Amino acid sequence: MKKKYFLIALVGLFAASVYGQRQNATYLAYIEAWKEVAVQQQVDYGIPASITMAQALLESDAGRSELAVEAKNHFGMKCTSDWMGGVYYHDDETKNECFRQYGDAAESFRDHSLFLKRPRYESCFEIAVEDYEGWAYRIRQCGYATDPMYSQKLIRLIETYRLDTLANGSGVKSVSKATGAAVPKAAVAHKSDVIAVVTHDPEPPYVAPLTAKEEKENFFLEHPKHRFNGVAFVLAREGDTYSNVAFRLNVRERDLREDNDALGRDLAVGDRIYLAPKKTTGANEYVWTFPGQTMWALCQEEGIKMEAVQKLNGLAPDIRLFHTRQKIYLKKVKDDALR
Repeated sequence: MKKKYFLIALVGLFAASVYGQRQNATYLAYIEAWKEVAVQQQVDYGIPASITMAQALLESDAGRSELAVEAKNHFGMKCTSDWMGGVYYHDDETKNECFRQYGDAAESFRDHSLFLKRPRYESCFEIAVEDYEGWAYRIRQCGYATDPMYSQKLIRLIETYRLDTLANGSGVKSVSKATGAAVPKAAVAHKSDVIAVVTHDPEPPYVAPLTAKEEKENFFLEHPKHRFNGVAFVLAREGDTYSNVAFRLNVRERDLREDNDALGRDLAVGDRIYLAPKKTTGANEYVWTFPGQTMWALCQEEGIKMEAVQKLNGLAPDIRLFHTRQKIYLKKVKDDALR
């Protein structure tokens, strides 16, 4: 008998070891960081926390993907015709596809829930929140992803990390479509006959959106145009970002950033936002820098491209700050001996 129990214990330890090897520490940390947000989506919108978390893990590579890091987009959400928020361009199935950009990742979770409340995914809510397999297959059937193995990948993540237990004790219930009565988890015999409780209507009241022309006109009422070195610009105000400025001007954010040498740079109050590409020569022949002045600030002030200043002065691209007073040429000097 002792030998039998010893073998059982040995098998159990081996199984536990194998199970532990299947889990990824980065994934576990991500789950710990975002589990409360995922559960809140189930409470507020009736979307299983297990599905939300599995999709977030899969789509964002546990928060490590470019979209998750740069755009706070944890679900691979692309732009749609009604999207009014920030945008981020990223190569996916085609080059420079438009993806939604968020202020923080929690906003991404909420927008994902609102997205699944569209009529296209209505049939998902015929399935109990406890039935993660049913949800995984139905979301794929409704067209969320083109990967034929998408459902199986979600299920594997849920079962590997026990995501089906995230909402335990959260008070989320299922109700019968036929009677409206609460259905205990153990009593759910036909899961297709239940829907998840939604605590409130997540759809905001309809407000007629501004046309692109109206949005642009309003922008220039708030941001008077200026001009220097033949290029028009406006000054950034509180709350402006390259993303929302590009949206209001109806231009690509990347184009606006490139016109301002601003790839990877945030916008600050008072910064110049050039509305067209800057020039390759300046209005003045040269300027004197002051210690602590940045290359970017100088080029914005003079309305000239950083690349042009670097070539005119033989400066390396990684020079970003002037530590001493320097003479910087903004135009090509015919007689180099005059330098």
